[in-house]
Amino acid sequence: MKRILFVCTGNTCRSPMAEAILKSKKIDGLEVKSAGIYAATGSEASAHAKKVMDDNRIEHNHLSNMLTFESVHWADLILTMTFSHKSAILQQYPETTGKVFTLKEFTGEEFDVDVVDPFGGNLAIYQETYRELDKLIAKAIEKIQSSQ
Repeated sequence: MKRILFVCTGNTCRSPMAEAILKSKKIDGLEVKSAGIYAATGSEASAHAKKVMDDNRIEHNHLSNMLTFESVHWADLILTMTFSHKSAILQQYPETTGKVFTLKEFTGEEFDVDVVDPFGGNLAIYQETYRELDKLIAKAIEKIQSSQ
């Protein structure tokens, strides 16, 4: 069983979309969760994030979670939305070195390593973020499956 944790800031936009996209692929042997570095536990995904997932027929039922010692140690692989998220995790949990990557870093993107935060933006920005996440997650799946 491979456990993947997606991390963003508030766990209401990017990481819940990434979690839902990967879960929708129904890959055997893969367990997926998400968390936020500064999340308030129990908040729903943002309205635009839910709309975009509904429009793309992605099942979702999300309540935000704060990143914790338990969630960090539960994960085999932690994929962050930005370099600053990665840095914050490594600073607080230095023992996670080697299993924390930005999503773009993990998938081989060399430039512009951050997934843009749509928080507070219009529906079009959320749709763009969804498309970017969908493409990156497809690449991540290929990498994960080729390493098993």
